[in-house]
Amino acid sequence: MRYVLAFFFPWLSLILQGKVGSGIICLLLQLTIIGWIPAFIWAVTALNRMYADRRTNKIIKEMKKRKDK
Repeated sequence: MRYVLAFFFPWLSLILQGKVGSGIICLLLQLTIIGWIPAFIWAVTALNRMYADRRTNKIIKEMKKRKDK
């Protein structure tokens, strides 16, 4: 669902990730027709980075849990 949001509203996708400054800059970029494509790519890249960070944190948490046992 977040990828659909990133496609239509890249700036909103960034703001919902907690990146308000990036979201505002992305909105300004998206206001131009040519800038919409880079804004979309930026939002999708940020989403991929967010999901990768979540996976990494989960793995680290599990490794620490197993180490303590």
